[in-house]
Amino acid sequence: MERWAGRVALVTGASVGIGAAVARVLVQHGMKVVGCARSVDKIEKLAAECQSTGYSGMLIPYKCDLSNEDEILSMFSAIKTLHRGVDVCINNAGLAHAEPLLSGRTEGWRNMLDVNVLALSICTREVYQSLKERNVDDGHIININSMGGHRMVPSADEHFYCATKYAVTALTEGLQQELREAKTHIRATCISPGIVETEFAFRHHRNDPEKAAATYESIKCLKVEDIATAVIYILSAPPHVQIGDLQVRPVEQVS
Repeated sequence: MERWAGRVALVTGASVGIGAAVARVLVQHGMKVVGCARSVDKIEKLAAECQSTGYSGMLIPYKCDLSNEDEILSMFSAIKTLHRGVDVCINNAGLAHAEPLLSGRTEGWRNMLDVNVLALSICTREVYQSLKERNVDDGHIININSMGGHRMVPSADEHFYCATKYAVTALTEGLQQELREAKTHIRATCISPGIVETEFAFRHHRNDPEKAAATYESIKCLKVEDIATAVIYILSAPPHVQIGDLQVRPVEQVS
């Protein structure tokens, strides 16, 4: 991780869960981390904690609604002005609505597409442009996917969400192809975890907290720190190594 010290990382959805854990560990390893979310109160608190702990990096909170392209572009413009550009992008932000294919609301489908697919793609494009403008040839884009991006969950409430995560799988593979064709050493990696114990299920099933709690009680879950560790593993790989899709599950679920 030494080569990343002092360099700039963008972590989307950094206020809670996986995003907050990843932001913390990157700051711990000396990176300047721009953590963005629609609300930055929790990121500001995390930034103060990182500073008081004496981590060598720093966390910069940035308010951004990732469903709004103008706000994403404004964020990248601000990062360019203040920090020159982004070297590492962790496309972590994602959400789910309980909107089945046969009865779901278009509004919920559209919101999932806007955040899970389009925002990820916009951020990826802007990071690549930032790297090329600065002649930086060793950046890294990491997409936080899901095992739901490789297999369909047997629940109608999850089907459209899984479709967006299948898109993330395809987008990461396509990105890897385009980077190879561009003859660049910029790398792209997908992390596909099983269920991670976060606030995600409670947001997903906001009208049924018992169902949300049961999600985490019914199966052995990963911790957010497990995914943060996976990010460090990927960034620590030698420059000639491409880690394509890292699937992360508890050992009890590995067959």
